[in-house]
Formats: sequence, structure tokens, C-alpha cells
Amino acid sequence: MATDDGQLGNGAPNRDPITNEPGAHPVGTGLGAAGGAIAGAAAGALAGPAGMVAGLLTGAVVGAMGGKAAAENVNPTMEDAYWRENYSKEAYYDAGRPYDDYGPAYELGWSVRAQRDADFTAVEPALAAEWEARRGTSSLAWPEARPATEAAWRRADRTYYGVPVTDDDDGILDPASNGRDAPPTKARS
Repeated sequence: MATDDGQLGNGAPNRDPITNEPGAHPVGTGLGAAGGAIAGAAAGALAGPAGMVAGLLTGAVVGAMGGKAAAENVNPTMEDAYWRENYSKEAYYDAGRPYDDYGPAYELGWSVRAQRDADFTAVEPALAAEWEARRGTSSLAWPEARPATEAAWRRADRTYYGVPVTDDDDGILDPASNGRDAPPTKARS
């Protein structure tokens, strides 16, 4: 289980703010419930209105459980705190933009990485489509949000999944760059 210090098995587990039980992941649970409800309703619609309602409810429950399980792999509290502190140090940061513009892009990156065991480039077209639904009040268009989403995806790879660093386009803070990340996924010639 991901813990408050971001290490698997170390530190205090994420706590539910109401029950104080370990393993609280409201974002993962909510996203899973929403996705499951939509899928369940679509499948149930084949059986008519009653089937649609049953599918919606069943899909929401199953999706919530799956979303919580996926969120167990990434610590959303730690990720949000990390990016709030570091977003303005990124090479793609546009001076003067608030964290609230970048926050949804980071969340998209680390939360979807927790759900899918794939490379960012393989999932990027789906992320671009999903950005419109998940951007909230962010003023970033997908081309501006993409580098932040990829940086959060790559950080989750390194932090939670042990994916090794292979080049300078990975979003890791490079001491030679005065603490700023290289822009993710540069085209190579």
C-alpha cells in the first residue's frame, strides 16, 4: 500500500479523513465509480431501463473498488504535495500560472499511470481525449498540459513502479539545469 511518505510499506498509510482508517483514496475511488457506472449503464441499457439502472449501480460499486485498488499503487496526497512544491521549477512552467492550472494535468498523469501498466506514449492519445473531461477550471489546453501530465506519469513510474531512468527527457530534476526538468519527450533527430 502506498503511504504518506511515498514509499511502499514505509510511513503511515493514507488515512480516511472521516473514519481515520488506512487506505483512503477518494480520487481513485471516485474515478473508478464514475467509469464503472458509465460502463455498467451502457451494458445494462441492452436490457432496458431496469437493466440500465442495475448496470449503473453494479458498475459504480465494482468501479469504485477497482479505482481504490489502483490508487493504492500511487499516493495521491504525496503526489499533490510534491507537485505543489515543485511545479514552478519545471521547464514547461509558464511564469505566473497558478498551480490550479497544472494540478489537474499532474493528477491525470499519476492517476492514469496507477490504472494502466503501459508507456506514456502508448496512452497519450487517450489522455488527450480525457483531458477535456478532467481539466476542471484549468486554463491549459492539452498541448500545454501534456508536459505536466507526462512529468507526473514518469515520476509515478520512478517512485512507485521502479522504472529506471534511461535518458534526460524523463522529467527528473537535473542538477545541471538549476533544478528544472528537461521538457518531457523531445523529438530526436
